[in-house]
Amino acid sequence: LALDADCLDLILTNATIIDPILGIIKADLGVKDGRIAGIGHAGNPLIQSGISEGMVIGAGTEVIAAEGLIVTAGGFDSHIHFICPQQINEALTSGVTTMIGGGTGPATGTNATTCTPGAWNIHKMLEAAEAFPMNLGFMGKGNASNHEALREQVVAGAMGLKLHEDWGTTPSSIDHCLTVADELDVQVAIHTDTLNESGFVETTIGAFKNRVIHTFHSEGAGGGHAPDILKVCGLPNVLPSSTNPTRPYTVNTIDEHLDMLMVCHHLDSKIPEDVAFAESRIRPQTIAAEDILHDRGAISIMSSDSQAMGRVGEVLIRTWQTADKMKQQFGKLESATHPAADNFRVLRYIAKYTINPAIACGCAADVGSLEVGKLADIVLFKPAFFGVKPELVLKGGLIATANMGDPNASIPTPQPMYYRPQFAAFGKAVSTTSITFVSQAA
Repeated sequence: LALDADCLDLILTNATIIDPILGIIKADLGVKDGRIAGIGHAGNPLIQSGISEGMVIGAGTEVIAAEGLIVTAGGFDSHIHFICPQQINEALTSGVTTMIGGGTGPATGTNATTCTPGAWNIHKMLEAAEAFPMNLGFMGKGNASNHEALREQVVAGAMGLKLHEDWGTTPSSIDHCLTVADELDVQVAIHTDTLNESGFVETTIGAFKNRVIHTFHSEGAGGGHAPDILKVCGLPNVLPSSTNPTRPYTVNTIDEHLDMLMVCHHLDSKIPEDVAFAESRIRPQTIAAEDILHDRGAISIMSSDSQAMGRVGEVLIRTWQTADKMKQQFGKLESATHPAADNFRVLRYIAKYTINPAIACGCAADVGSLEVGKLADIVLFKPAFFGVKPELVLKGGLIATANMGDPNASIPTPQPMYYRPQFAAFGKAVSTTSITFVSQAA
């Protein structure tokens, strides 16, 4: 029928699509040149009627049968400590296709803080990013007493700046960082002052001066003004997020957090002050409240805090566990626009690891949903394993990882079935199917 220029490169047929922007629909999903080209009814217009615009298939079209599968946009994890490169494959096989954060490997600074400090480190991490089938972006160190030290990191390629209490998140450093971020149009993320050394939560809020900021682990177990950092969730200029170890609040949550905290922040259990610091951060009351604030939409982002009080492969599963716990506690989430089933809750929760962090990080033009024109980062699940174990993960329209059987078998399905890298994870296809996010100033 059509030449390659006129037909789709890939079609996913009869998919059940769950998307925070498109809603919950049944449709074919078309991909062209690594981007979403259309959603609707695909086929050959010479022999079928009702073919949607841009959804022509031909000899140049590959097909993925998505009947009986749930299709979503790739997950977006906005809180990554780049402690080891193996995290990237772990995240990919969970359904995450974009990772934003900071670090240089298992250095003490990276173990504790989400920063890639200085131009040289930023350049090296950007070079390393070319090897991975993952959209990546790196945040510079935001704690500085002058603007130029911050500005040069953004110019070097940092796509945002991170303020962390371990480097001293004082009112002055907050003000300097937000001033440079507004000047260069990048995001600021903050881990506030747990010990209240340089002021209380009201002091930090005052330093924001009504400027937009992304507050990491806004409940406080991951760090932040004790005991009331949760207050920032009510501010219109604050984009609050959670990290996944506190999600949802269950029987072992408190016990495991104390040990995590001692290791991640270089503390000593033999020093009473270090133990007191840890105990001030791990509060059952605010962790329990975090569940409810997520269900009400007051906290809008889920992330991992990878290997630094968080699990990189559990962003999706912890999100849906929280949704399930809230449904058990409160029943269906009422909505005039979604009266059937519990679709409003489904869309609220999928937004927490797709479009919401993409907007917060300034990446929503390219990722975060399955809207036409965006990068074809697509995750396919069997319904029984939704949010837990994907069947296929596509990067830029090409399969990057799959639940694959024995390569020597006569068919694809004989055991052992486990995740194996696919062609988007090799050669030059890696860099052409993924994005490295940098600042406009770079």
